[in-house]
Amino acid sequence: MTDVLPLILLLLAAAVVVVVIFRMLGLPPIMGYLLVGAALGPHAAGWVPDTEQTRHLAEFGVVFLMFSIGLEFSLARLYSMKRIVFGLGLAQVMVTVLVATLLARLAGIPWLAGIALGGALAMSSTAMLSKLLAERGELDAPHGREVIGVLLFQDIAVVPLLVLIPALSQPVEVMAEALLLAAIKAAVLLSLVLFIGQRALSAWFYMVARRKSAELFMLNVLLITLGLAWLTELAGLSLALGAFTAGMLIGETEYRYQVEEDIKPFRDVLLGLFFIAIGMRLDVPQILGQWALVAGLLVALVALKLLIVGAASRLLGGSPGTALRSGLWLCAGGEFGFVVLARAGDVTLLGAATLQPVLAAMVLSLLLAPLIVHFSDRLVFRFVASEWLLRSMQLTQLAAQSLTSDKHAIICGYGRTGQHLARFLEAEGVSFMALDLDPERVREASKAAEAVSYGDSSRKETLLAAGLSRASVVIISFADIDAALRVIHRVRELRPDVAIVSRAREQDDVEKLYAAGAAEVVPEALESSVMLATHALALSGIPMHKVIKRLRGVREQHYALLRGFFHGAADAGAHLADADQPRLHAVTLAPGSWAVGRQVGALDLARVGAGATAIRRRTQRALKLEPGLVLMEDDVVVLLGSAAAVGAGEELLLRGRQK
Repeated sequence: MTDVLPLILLLLAAAVVVVVIFRMLGLPPIMGYLLVGAALGPHAAGWVPDTEQTRHLAEFGVVFLMFSIGLEFSLARLYSMKRIVFGLGLAQVMVTVLVATLLARLAGIPWLAGIALGGALAMSSTAMLSKLLAERGELDAPHGREVIGVLLFQDIAVVPLLVLIPALSQPVEVMAEALLLAAIKAAVLLSLVLFIGQRALSAWFYMVARRKSAELFMLNVLLITLGLAWLTELAGLSLALGAFTAGMLIGETEYRYQVEEDIKPFRDVLLGLFFIAIGMRLDVPQILGQWALVAGLLVALVALKLLIVGAASRLLGGSPGTALRSGLWLCAGGEFGFVVLARAGDVTLLGAATLQPVLAAMVLSLLLAPLIVHFSDRLVFRFVASEWLLRSMQLTQLAAQSLTSDKHAIICGYGRTGQHLARFLEAEGVSFMALDLDPERVREASKAAEAVSYGDSSRKETLLAAGLSRASVVIISFADIDAALRVIHRVRELRPDVAIVSRAREQDDVEKLYAAGAAEVVPEALESSVMLATHALALSGIPMHKVIKRLRGVREQHYALLRGFFHGAADAGAHLADADQPRLHAVTLAPGSWAVGRQVGALDLARVGAGATAIRRRTQRALKLEPGLVLMEDDVVVLLGSAAAVGAGEELLLRGRQK
């Protein structure tokens, strides 16, 4: 133990430092782990020996990774995306394997080794690409659906590949028998586990969960995962197949999400060890001596997958722009490629002379993947002439829809929240223009004559086509903080005076959105807790007027624009005409306005019956409303009062007199 402890501490310290640096640079942690392995491994510093014990420990990372894939496996999801998954996904993997095998054969590599090589090169990075799609808000875009579908098939394809590779390492005369025996074993084992084990596992988990012990629940998950992995290895199959099966079984129970959270720390730490072990295989001096070969393999890998994915997408009905985007997203290597390569190296199917340059090319492609994705749009517009026409037509249609709108609302995102919001606006006669990136949702809403258009609300041309210059408010209805910040930045750049109302999922996101320039932010956590408390108080027998008063008080405290509004609305009964009801009105102080250079306390808005509830400044979030605050050009003063009062207040701010 004393000999092993310094090694463990060394790996932990190196991994922590490198992963922190890679996180700060926005690079995937996988690259950090690979770098640690390459630097400390037997081919460099030599501090970490490449032993069987190290490899066995690293293999547990693969076990838990395959278990996580099994948890995510869903027949319903596969069926809903069957055209992409079993059309584009199957075509991409099979054609890549076939072409790679032929090229390997031309290079003098045995065709069985070529199959393993093709299987490794066919993989793309599920973790990185799905994260990038979510950050860019492109999950529902046509190319986003294709990328997710292909990644889903690749994840599934890893399982048979890991079963197939040991059989491929056998002599040709016994390989067919080994493959048939492996297929029969897998079929029997999966049948027994899925048809008999599923019901038994559900009952067993129920019994364990009734003990209400987090420790016992975690022990049970580890027992099931490692136990099934051990059984499949005893049957002559891979540990990964058993872990995948365990994940599938638990994924069909109601304990799936709890298991997923509990297993994540084990998976991430052990997976880090696996990638360190992969990095230890990198012989940097040998790779540097073959830099021309590595560069050639890198170019061939990117070009080959780009061509295969693009051609397959076009054959299956994708537009030229979608096909090129999908190809650019999927052209790099992925973490499962390392898993397949490691397996092929362990069974000596691939020699070091082949393994080293291929491994290096895949590592470099993974580093290039975020850069390729970043420039994908520019490349599409550069090489696909029809994309400009398609984008122009979309913007023309959007501009035509919004042309007659004035003082309208722009709704960014037309999901459930956006649609409920649109109903409220319609009921009050407020026109709106909604933007969404889900083509199916846009098509269905357009059929119902909704004012919805396909478009990315973080793009300058889309916002301008939606009538941003004439809009009275921009509403961000989705809770993705990164996408919301991009939209706010773009809106503030184009129209600094327009009010922005944004939704936030977490309380921590509220200040970020305010700092970016949102006029008001609605946190889901606050609203859900307020409504839960309201209903609970009412059902506890508290008088309704007290419940409503409490609700108003909480909202006044958190929403600056509504301070002073609820009391006025409560006091002003339904007998008052609309013109007498309190309302908010934003006034932008243009250069030369009377109020510019004056203190808030000197405005004397009360004499016209109005009041200031908030002041927004382009360079800052809403300023603290103090009498001594000096107003500047382009400040936005939010007035509260009746229609006549806010009109008189605007005249006072701009010209220094009443109407």
